[in-house]
Amino acid sequence: MPDPFSRRHFLQLGAIMAAGLSLPFHAVSASDGWNAGDLRHLLPAAAHDRFLIKASFGTALAQTPQLAIDGRRLPGRMTDRQGRFWRFDSPGLKPDTVYTLQLVSAAGRPLCAPWPLKTFPAPDAAPTRLRLLIYTCAGGNPDARGPGGMEAFRSMAIRHALLDRGMSYRPDVVIANGDHVYQDQRTWMESGSPTLRKAANDYYDGVGRFDTSQPVLGSANEALLEKMVDPQIARLYGTRLRSTPVFFLMDDHDYFENDEAEEKFITFPPDNFDLTLARTVQDMYFPEFLPDARRSLILPGSNASDRAAKVSECFGTLRYGKLLEMLMMDCGRYLSLKDRHAGLVPPEAEKWLLDRTRQSDARHMIHMPSTPFGWSAGKWREWYPDLVVSDEIMAAPPAVLSQPFNGVKGTNLRLSTERQKYMWQSGWFAQHQRIVAAMTAQNRPAVMMSGDLHATGWDRMLKSGEIDLRANPINIILNGPLGTGLAGWPSGPRGLGPAAPGALTLERNAKPAEKNGFSIVDITPDRMTCQLFAWREPDPFDAISRLEPYDVLEIPRG
Repeated sequence: MPDPFSRRHFLQLGAIMAAGLSLPFHAVSASDGWNAGDLRHLLPAAAHDRFLIKASFGTALAQTPQLAIDGRRLPGRMTDRQGRFWRFDSPGLKPDTVYTLQLVSAAGRPLCAPWPLKTFPAPDAAPTRLRLLIYTCAGGNPDARGPGGMEAFRSMAIRHALLDRGMSYRPDVVIANGDHVYQDQRTWMESGSPTLRKAANDYYDGVGRFDTSQPVLGSANEALLEKMVDPQIARLYGTRLRSTPVFFLMDDHDYFENDEAEEKFITFPPDNFDLTLARTVQDMYFPEFLPDARRSLILPGSNASDRAAKVSECFGTLRYGKLLEMLMMDCGRYLSLKDRHAGLVPPEAEKWLLDRTRQSDARHMIHMPSTPFGWSAGKWREWYPDLVVSDEIMAAPPAVLSQPFNGVKGTNLRLSTERQKYMWQSGWFAQHQRIVAAMTAQNRPAVMMSGDLHATGWDRMLKSGEIDLRANPINIILNGPLGTGLAGWPSGPRGLGPAAPGALTLERNAKPAEKNGFSIVDITPDRMTCQLFAWREPDPFDAISRLEPYDVLEIPRG
């Protein structure tokens, strides 16, 4: 793929960077030699006319820093109470243009070296290429241990190696689909598994517990939140992605709980404290979705007064000229429990999804929910009613079953709908069917890329309930989990790996692989090419730096 930055631009940038070489240097933040100063992390979002940047510093700043861009200096907005975390908003930019950015102090002193960042093409432009790096489940404290001392999340060395290998393909955009943070509260500390419950309580006895009677910011909760989240986001990304626009979609663990429904608690929609934790992490660490003229500001989670103007916290659009329109949806925050009237996304968001699917003039469209289409792990918050059963369960009298994190015991584990899943809502599958019907009716290939599920793979959906999709099957893709540790594969805690729900007919019916990985997606006017990468022991660590795709899915435009 051609370099988005010209040789002339880099020569100009090199001359500017020389002025910042006396800055203090933090190797963790800038492993490629870029001088990050005291920056601990920096994550930018881009549209065709705007940048939105989230950044943190090792030391709190007493005065407001500024973003220098295009001859202007734009003041930052503090997002914590100490002055370590800041957001920088730069509207009014030209499409398809490389800008040189730099963070400076209130007095104009450089706080880091300059760096380039490019806006997207105008919505009516006709770009010919786009490359995406996509993954899910990147979070987790690398020092945390699962039951029996098993690795709960991948080491930072493994995650850095996977991310660096993905970035070696020089993507234009990075998409992290949910679970940037794993710091579950009740579902860990009140787990039905005595081993997990003890491990979680021992962990929180050591690190500290949130005081839910106090605000998140401006109390002891704030320092605890940073202590928990810094290793999972700031340490993972540093400044690696400073010149690559990012889209961060939230899922269940980003609300500080696993999605579970039991008699003693139901974790979604999130309670007020968990919601505040999630919103605070987003405000401090990663950018919200920039506005799109075709996405209404009345969507829930949009245009809040304590956020940058007109951004959305839950529903996002990646519009890259007329080449691609990607629709991203958080399937947790506004989940409803209204039986046949329920939805994993609220009615206003569903209307937006359906309208854009039917009306978009983009050459390609990708739907991206945080909860997977096409496969089930027997969890509660799924589009599908299937749950894991055993011969012993099926021999017992009929019952409504919950699926606790410690899973099902017994013989011949399998997915089934012969037992009712506790608190599962029939409206969730009805909403699934409305989205499926709109997708298959498109005059372009139907593509669904999902997060959450700790696995990698692809298939084609040929039938969903009574809907025949063979005229335009839905290409369903799991892009791969970055940070899942050995204790986190679905077949571990739930007893069974992901499989096709009973209501679906899949073309290959191939089980996804429980491996770490990511996807590189190349988009041109005539096709979409998805390369899937995967790694897991016993492959050696140094194989990550040489990873090649284990499978390639070609989706011609036709």
